[in-house]
Amino acid sequence: MLSHNDLKKGIRLILDDQPYEVLDSSFVFKGRGSSIVQTKIKNLITGNVISKTFHPGEEFEIAEIEKIKVKFLYFHRDKFFFSKENNSSARFELPKETIGESVIFLKPNEIIEGVQFQSKIINISLPIKVQLKVIEAPPGVKGDRAQGGTKTVKLETGDNINVPLFIKEGDIIEVNTEKGEYVRRVEER
Repeated sequence: MLSHNDLKKGIRLILDDQPYEVLDSSFVFKGRGSSIVQTKIKNLITGNVISKTFHPGEEFEIAEIEKIKVKFLYFHRDKFFFSKENNSSARFELPKETIGESVIFLKPNEIIEGVQFQSKIINISLPIKVQLKVIEAPPGVKGDRAQGGTKTVKLETGDNINVPLFIKEGDIIEVNTEKGEYVRRVEER
C-alpha cells in the first residue's frame, strides 16, 4: 500500500479501480505540521490528466503494470488494431483517444510495447525516438543564412513535420515521439 507521502513522479497507483501514473507532485505544508500532496496524475486507460490533492491517512494500492511486445497491424475509422508479437490471432483494438497524439508515429508491422493492467492491454508505449522515411519534400530554398531554415515534409505515416532544408525525399530521419520534433538524419537517399 502507498501513503500520500509515497506519491512521487513515476509512481503508479489504483484510484477508483483505474490505473494512474503520477506526472508531478509537490508537498504543501499547512499549519500545525500536517501536509498535503498536490499532484498531476494521468489515467493510463483514457490518457486524461487531472490535478488531485491527497491528504494524510489516505492509502492506495500499487497498480501492477506489465509491458509486453505487440505488433501494430492497421487502423480503420479511428480504431487501431494490434496483435501480440508472436501470436497474430490474439488481436485487440484501441481507440485513437486512448493512444493520443503518438498515433501519428505508428507504422504497420512495427513492434512496440503494450501496457497491460489486470491481464488486459489498456494502451501502448512508443519508444522516445523512431525512424521514419520522408516521402514528400519540397526543394530547400535559400534564405537568411544567419538562421537555420526549415521546411515541412511528409513522412511515411502521413504526418507532416518541420525539418532542416537539407532533408530530401527518401531520407530516413529520427523523430522524437514525445515532442513530435525532428532529431537528426539517419540515412541519406
